[in-house]
This record gives sequence, structure tokens and C-alpha cells, in this order.
Amino acid sequence: MSGRQFGPRLSEHGTSFRLWAPAARRVDLVLDDGRREMQRRDGGWYALDAPGIGAGTRYKFRIDDELDVPDPGSDFQPEDVSGPSEVIDHCAYVWRAKDWRGRPWQDAVFLESHVGTFTEEGTYRAMIDKLDHLVETGITALELMPLADFAGRRNWGYDGVLLYAPDSVYGRPDDLRALIDEAHLRGLMVFLDVVYNHFGPEGNYIARYAPTFFTDTHTPWGSAIDYRRPEVRAFAIENALHWLTDYRFDGLRFDAVNHILSNEGEIPMLHELSAAVGRLVARTGRHIHLVLENGDNRASMLDAAEEPPRGKFRAQWNDDYHHVWHVMLTGETAGYYGDYQDNPRAGLARALASGFVYQGEQAAFWGGIRRGEPSGHLAPGAFVNFLQNHDQIGNRVFGDRLEALAPPEGIAAALAVTLLAPTVPMLYMGEEWGSKQPFPFFCDFQGDLAHAVRKGRRKEYEWAYAKYGDEVPDPLDIETFRSAIIDWDARNELPGRERLALVRDLLAVRHSKVAPLLPGATFGAADVTDEGRLTAHWTMGDGSQLRLLANVSDKEIAGPSNDVSGTPIWGGTPGYRLPPWSVYWSIGG
Repeated sequence: MSGRQFGPRLSEHGTSFRLWAPAARRVDLVLDDGRREMQRRDGGWYALDAPGIGAGTRYKFRIDDELDVPDPGSDFQPEDVSGPSEVIDHCAYVWRAKDWRGRPWQDAVFLESHVGTFTEEGTYRAMIDKLDHLVETGITALELMPLADFAGRRNWGYDGVLLYAPDSVYGRPDDLRALIDEAHLRGLMVFLDVVYNHFGPEGNYIARYAPTFFTDTHTPWGSAIDYRRPEVRAFAIENALHWLTDYRFDGLRFDAVNHILSNEGEIPMLHELSAAVGRLVARTGRHIHLVLENGDNRASMLDAAEEPPRGKFRAQWNDDYHHVWHVMLTGETAGYYGDYQDNPRAGLARALASGFVYQGEQAAFWGGIRRGEPSGHLAPGAFVNFLQNHDQIGNRVFGDRLEALAPPEGIAAALAVTLLAPTVPMLYMGEEWGSKQPFPFFCDFQGDLAHAVRKGRRKEYEWAYAKYGDEVPDPLDIETFRSAIIDWDARNELPGRERLALVRDLLAVRHSKVAPLLPGATFGAADVTDEGRLTAHWTMGDGSQLRLLANVSDKEIAGPSNDVSGTPIWGGTPGYRLPPWSVYWSIGG
């Protein structure tokens, strides 16, 4: 990527190295054959042109003759986070899907996945063998959990410290490119989850030579990043462009941006990042989609139709939608679920009618603040709706999935609503066949940090340790990680085979009947009775009405058939009685 400030710049003559180290008195480039002093430049930069140094060279930076550190803009870390960085030639890979320009947003159906547990091998290359399954299921977008280099051999990915380097435990950079290339050849988009709100607890040395990279405030995971500084903004923006250009990802999902927004000062880094991606879209003609996770429910940051991006984001993960379904299906009301316990069915109706459940109302779990902004004016495509994701599974003590907590009939009904609604649906890996494989929190830290993680985990889940003792998974134990590896054989056995057939049928209807009408679609209205009779409608891009009638209860209820006028596309024509957990969809004038 031309114009990049961070990381090595490879040319036909050699490699240029740069490091922003305003607090360092001296910086040396350390190679296998010795070290070379770097020149201090304006603004706290150190630079060195190294003729004859090419791809494959391993190097470090020595700070003040005291500490050897990896390049914060490293493209690859073959020996983990504290080892040497490796120069990578991003132009060497020969792409096969040369004409790929992505897919429009209305096509999006996501499958969120973790590379290390997606297959027994846990590699980019092994994922390629499963891509045909995704296509056959009706998935159009494979979303990878964070890949930024982390400490150890296993991690969720949210402890990344070298944000430009895909972790070596999954393979080399060209192995990742091969996965993306093969996905594109099959018509699949590939998205990446990126984390710009914090760094992991091990392997981040930036504070030693650039302490002003951080502020004095803290996120739940560590020091906040100071995006008021132009160098720090450039670090994140260039990183986003790096993944989109050097690896040809079709989009990015930004983790917990509410912990970025609160520390931006007067300069909105995310707005600037979106505009930079917009210039890339305008220059290349590609479809590139940017998605947020934002606990603040800021509707003003979203615009599903802005093309190219000019400061806003295509969509947001809609936690509200997940939470109301979870309370309805499981009865759980602890933690953030408490904010949805009074009338979860009414919350579902509001989410279907206008996006967020919380659009400025006070939220007890959030300390009584007014949470969210009105969202009904947005297109339905501004919301990514789901019943499960890595957080909602992995934040549970045992990492248990919805299948272990809720009746299968209720889950099937929830899928029939989620996969056909004009919002953007997302599944979690294995959910398409109703996997019960857990996804508990796991990591691979050593020494004092490992002890601190165990201690913190015991404090956070004290009640669980008191009740279950040693049955609570140890996040440092390799068996905890191995328990999360996907059970692919279960899709060919009952009940997995039936669930997979259901999901495939639903997505086939979505792609043939719903997706073509999504451009220009708007929210309509939704209502639910005390008995659980749910109705909703949306105006589609051609002026037709997409209508939903459902019984979201475990008892038979009344349901006059005139609530679903038009041509049935799912569930047939309802009678005057609606069976438990039944769902009906139609499209008409």
C-alpha cells in the first residue's frame, strides 16, 4: 500500500524502515548480521533505507541500547509477538479472482468464524475445504474474528498487539490470501473483525518509546488510545486500508467503538477512516462494507446506502435484537439481560419496526444513562441481527450455545424471523446445523499474566466457582480451547441435518424473494399481543409490502389469516389458530 507511514516499505532497491518513537533517544535496526543506527526525523520518527534488504528479512528495533522490540507495523511475526518481524512482499501473491469487485450489501448473509476452532487443523488453508459448505448453505459473507498477532498459540483474537500482522499460528500471509482468493472464486465475501479500542496485555511495547500513543484514561481492557494525535489516527486508518488492499478483504467489523468514541477528543477518527475507505472505493469500484459494534446505539453514525462511504458506516451489530430473543427463549435476566426483562416481546416488535430497542431510554445496566438514538429513519439494512455470536456465547461461564438453553422449536421460529427479515442476518459458526459445541473463553498466556487471568476470571464468576468448582473451564487449559473446535460431523446426523435443511431453505427464500427488493426498503410497523401474536411489515424497494405473522409463544393462539396478505413465501397460509412458535411470511401490494 503506497504512502503507508508504519511498517517496512519494500522496493526493487531494498527496504525502508520507519518507527515513530518520540520518547526514544536512539533507535537501531537489528538484523542477523548486526545493527544499524536509524536517523531521527521530524515529529519523533526514526528512518533508515537499507539497500539489498528484501522480503523474508527478519529484523527488530533496539531502543536506547536497552530493549529490542518488534515493529508495531510488522507484516508478520513468525516467532510470536516478541520475536523478530519479517519483511513481506504483498505484491508477490498471484490472485486468481482477478475480476472480483465484491457484492452489494443487500446480498449479505454473515457467518462469524474463529480460524483456530473452525477446523481441527485451525489454519487458513484448512478453512478453504469448508467454503463450499458455506455456499451451499446460502452464506455470502465469511467474517473472521480478529487475526492481529497475539501472545501464545491460541486466543479469541481480542488480545492482539501487532495489528498489521496476521497471527502465524494460522499460517503465513499468503495462506490468508489463498483463503480469501478461494472464497472470492466461490462468490463469497470475506470480512475481518478489527480492534482499535485497546491492545492486548502481552507484547505491546509502544508505551516504552511512544507513551503519548495512549491517554491516561482506561477502557475495560487497558489504556485508551489517543486518537487526537495524527500519528495515532494514521496507525489505525492505514491498518484498515492495509487489510482492504493488501489482503482484499471485502469489509471490516469494528469492535466496541464506544470505547473509541469516548476518547477521540475533537477529531472523529472513525469518520476520517470511513472517508479514507470511501476514496478507496471510488478509485477501485469495489464493494467495501464497514460495520460497527457500538454499545451507544448511535444511529447518526450509520447509513446503509452511503456509497462510497463518506464518514458513516454501513451497519451496526444489533445487540438489542439478540437480547430480547435471548430473554424470550431462555428466561435469563441476569446482567444486561435485565434491561429487557419487563416485556421482551414488545422489545422484539420495536427492533423489527425501527432497529434499536434502546433509542434514548434509560438503561439500568448502563448506569441509568439514556442509551441510543432514534433509528426508525434508517434503512433496515443498517442493522446486523443475530441470535448468537462469539461474545454472547463466550462470555458465559461454560461457553454454552443457545441450543443448550432454549427449546428447538423456539430457536427454529427465531431463525425464521431473523433470516427473512429485511435486516442483515448473521449466524455463528456451526449455528446453521444447531451445533452444541461450546465456545468458552480461552488464551495462552504464561507466568504472572496467566495467574492474573485466572484470578480475574474467578473474581468475575465467583458464583460459578462456588457452585461448580473445578468444572468451570480453565481458560489457560488447552482442553478448554479444544472443546470449542467445531463438530462438523454433527451436520450429517439428526437433529443437525434437519436444522441445516431449515436454514438452507430459509436462505434460499431470502436470496430469491427478499434480497432483490432490499435496495430502498424502509421500516414499517410491528405489534405484539400479550399472548405472543407478532405482526410486522416493511415497505420494500419496489413498493411492495413484506409481512410477518408469528406466534412467539409455546401455546396455540388465535391468528386471523388477513394479517398476512399477499403471496406466501414461508410457512404457507395461516389458519385461524396459530400453532406454538409458528412463523408466516408473505410479499404483496
